[in-house]
Amino acid sequence: MTSLFHTHVSGPFTTIQDKGRFGWVHMGVPVSGAMDDFAYTCANLLVGNRKDLPALEITLSGPELEVLDAADIAVTGADMALTVNGEPAPRWQTIRVHPGDRIAAQMAGSGCRAYLATTGGIRVPKVMGSCSTYAGANIGGLDGRPLRAGDVVERGDGELLGKPRRMPWFPLYSPEIQIRAIPGPQDDFFTESMDRFFETEFTVTDRANRMGYRLEGPVIERDADAPNSIISEASFPGNIQVPPDGQPIILMLEQTIGGYAKIATVITPDLFRVAQAKPGDRIRFHRISLEAAGEIYAQWNELLTELYGFLSPKEKG
Repeated sequence: MTSLFHTHVSGPFTTIQDKGRFGWVHMGVPVSGAMDDFAYTCANLLVGNRKDLPALEITLSGPELEVLDAADIAVTGADMALTVNGEPAPRWQTIRVHPGDRIAAQMAGSGCRAYLATTGGIRVPKVMGSCSTYAGANIGGLDGRPLRAGDVVERGDGELLGKPRRMPWFPLYSPEIQIRAIPGPQDDFFTESMDRFFETEFTVTDRANRMGYRLEGPVIERDADAPNSIISEASFPGNIQVPPDGQPIILMLEQTIGGYAKIATVITPDLFRVAQAKPGDRIRFHRISLEAAGEIYAQWNELLTELYGFLSPKEKG
């Protein structure tokens, strides 16, 4: 265990996240974990870690950190101008930092969440099998809360890289976001509004967080003979609920159950795009079949396998 960062500025919502806390949803404990699993995993692999070690998830801007021990770091995800000792520093590649260095991330120009991984991963105790922060119940991370000024962040054991690594490519985040979705599971409640839903551009409101993204646009109405609600049932990341006001909500990682009908579900390969949306961005949904979603998922996994192999931590040199 090594003290790595002293927090001078925390940013609006910087938390420690890993792959998530699985197996507790039936107890009302959400999965949590990194919202953008792709950017999070790439950050870990860039610094030579396993792809599931805890990292910092930085929302919208910040933090400012003083380095206490030599380490390799990588910052991926949202386009936050990164500086080391006041000088511009690259994202999506490794940076060697030394004691006394100051790291800062500015307001995101595009995207919403960035990930800072470090040699050995962030070191905090596991709670229910995960280090992820669920601030809604003060579980995991640093006492179940976001970073604060004065916090000291520690890292686990790990070797410094023999040479820097960089991504061969990385995604760009547009304020106009195209999302593929499968109708259902309660699509039969919306037979008269389904075309409107898939033809409408929605705006991300300021009520968007790790639990869900509330959108604003034309009202999506239930069919006249459809019930006002359903018996509460388990929800999954990507489910799109339609509450009585007709304004859709994309559920994310910190929702476990819901009683609103779900008009459609975002496919897994597009969830990172939702995670990088910020208030004011615009979302348009595109209808695809379950069969097409399966093909896209297989292609996405092939791409990730190739990319993660390129960044494999087995090669230290």
